[in-house]
Amino acid sequence: MPLSWNEIKTRANAFSKEWESESREDAEAKSFWDAFFNVFGITRRRIASFEEPVKKSDGKGGFIDMLWRGQLLVEHKSLGKSLDRAFTQALDYFPGIKERDLPKYILVSDFAKFRLYNLETNEQIEFLLKDLYKNIKLFGFIAGYQTQIIKAQGPINIKAAEHMGKLHDALKVVGYTGHELEVYLVRLLFCLFAEDTTIFEKRLFQDYIETKTSADGSDLALHLNSLFYVLNQPTEKRLTNLDESMAAFPYVNGKLFAEPLLPAQFDSKMREALLDLCALDWSLISPAIFGSLFQSIMDADARRNLGAHYTSEENILKLIKPLFLDALWAEFEKIKSNKKRLPEFHNKLRSLTFLDPACGCGNFLVITYRELRLLELAVLRASR
Repeated sequence: MPLSWNEIKTRANAFSKEWESESREDAEAKSFWDAFFNVFGITRRRIASFEEPVKKSDGKGGFIDMLWRGQLLVEHKSLGKSLDRAFTQALDYFPGIKERDLPKYILVSDFAKFRLYNLETNEQIEFLLKDLYKNIKLFGFIAGYQTQIIKAQGPINIKAAEHMGKLHDALKVVGYTGHELEVYLVRLLFCLFAEDTTIFEKRLFQDYIETKTSADGSDLALHLNSLFYVLNQPTEKRLTNLDESMAAFPYVNGKLFAEPLLPAQFDSKMREALLDLCALDWSLISPAIFGSLFQSIMDADARRNLGAHYTSEENILKLIKPLFLDALWAEFEKIKSNKKRLPEFHNKLRSLTFLDPACGCGNFLVITYRELRLLELAVLRASR
């Protein structure tokens, strides 16, 4: 669970005071960014690396000060140096970064000032170190907070179906078919969703594939089978000398990973296809489409018509909000400052039962469960 915003702001104030007199890039920049990530309760070395080698736009080699693949590129300068120049230098690295690893944000700093560029919205904001706490919500993507927007399904759902369908077709060609292929793909889909929805740590699945498997894909299937086995093991029952990168995966109950499967077989193109799937932001892919997404994977024609035959998240929310969800949130707003009544309300949430008599892919139930979990998290934060 992410730290509360109050806790993050308190840490941000302490961080600003600790670093208000620093100016030496070479001596302290790495410690500065380690401490910055700690503001959000994140261990930097788990998600981002320093001095990432890359070829610049002029073909010469360079080193990115810090890169969180697919999320954030940081360029750091000594006190008083030009942040415009730092931004230009950051852009020079882009031709040498794989498409799937291109960042959504660029952050430049000279200790005293921060400037954050949102490359998806083409927005930028600059502020002083002492004002970090005032601008801290700009970094919600680091803390694990997501802004939910109710809107019609975007093209990313189609892209996900197409990419997953290509992987399905490639596995089928080599003879991996039937029930085992279906279970295999459901497991992969779970891992992809889990990585971007806080079940796994950010990039945990993608980094494991990139760092632990060969580029030719020859050992990928064996690694995945080992990972599936570990995901089915409670932490206390795992081998004590398990590789740290695999031990970091949490236990997944519900028997999704319980059935033994024959190892599949991958080549370099199939490995790249899986990494391309990892690079999609699965938090933007509605869980309401999960069942339809999986069905479309199995049928090339259905992939092109994805979205035509399922109830959208937008329409589901139009039903469940006035039916019960708005009333529950209103009740929470009335009692959220009353620590004595919050446990009773929490128990009420956990006792609710919902049925969908016309259940197909389970879209209504999935969205209902997600919305109740979001409300439950709000209750838990208010109870601290």
